[in-house]
Amino acid sequence: MSDRQNALWPAAAGLAAGFGADLVLADPRRGHPVAGFGSIAAATERAMHRDSRLVGSAYAAALTAGVAGAGLLAGRATAGRPAARLAVTALGTWAVVGGTTLRREAGHMSRLLAADDLPGARDRLPHLCGRDPSALDGAGLARATVESVAENTSDAVVGPLVWGAVAGLPGLVAYRAVNTLDAMVGHRSPRHLRFGWAAARLDDAANVLPARLTAGLATVLAPVVGGRPRDAWRAWRRDGRKHPSPNAGPVEAAFAGALGRTLGGRLSYGGRVEDRPLLGDGPAPDLADVARAARLSAAVQVAAVVLCTGVRLLRDRR
Repeated sequence: MSDRQNALWPAAAGLAAGFGADLVLADPRRGHPVAGFGSIAAATERAMHRDSRLVGSAYAAALTAGVAGAGLLAGRATAGRPAARLAVTALGTWAVVGGTTLRREAGHMSRLLAADDLPGARDRLPHLCGRDPSALDGAGLARATVESVAENTSDAVVGPLVWGAVAGLPGLVAYRAVNTLDAMVGHRSPRHLRFGWAAARLDDAANVLPARLTAGLATVLAPVVGGRPRDAWRAWRRDGRKHPSPNAGPVEAAFAGALGRTLGGRLSYGGRVEDRPLLGDGPAPDLADVARAARLSAAVQVAAVVLCTGVRLLRDRR
């Protein structure tokens, strides 16, 4: 095997191995690298915060560039050492992919709702999303879980894999940094409306391709949950642009169509009450749909890692 082949093929194998590690190990309970980055980002925000788009842009750029630079240095340090390159890529993929934890959280919610433990389910919902669960009944909690599973399938799994396929380890870790910054400061609270503007726009740009790949895979794989691809496609094309998020909309609409359910409606998020457009057709999600959404998410994740590993391998061979 040539030196060039030795230097490049482990990037593709590392994506697959890291995804496999997530299947077996899920997220580390302590010392999670993403949590460590979040602590650094929070401390930096406290030091830098101004009610300014310019300052917020510098904040997002500096943190993202720092993480991407670390990934680039790690890649250079393992150049010419296939085993080391594979291990570093696998470790990075495992650190930023969260598919197993996502499915486990959906399972926790399903069991709590099945036991009619609404207080427990309300306490658990923040593990999945940032909306206010205090006034949600069982149906509201089921809907919130299904919507969160759909959106996080793209954000926590497909997005990192796509950027790992396109840009290797630097892209993989930089994507997770962008996504984390958006979750921390990219919302419309008075403190972050201007400061978090750049982080939110950067996240929108980074998720254009992953969100549409997720929606496409959910459409094709609708039969996994008893749905029809044409229903998912129709919901995606008709309703995806109604959502206030340009990327969550296609994903949630495709999941709604695949499940044969209607998503959207009123929600409380960050102290604000919003009336979201309805996505899909049919009744609102119920308890059984939480498990169906998790099953569809799992199928999308497996398809995504196969595609992204193949793309990375083709890029490396070229």
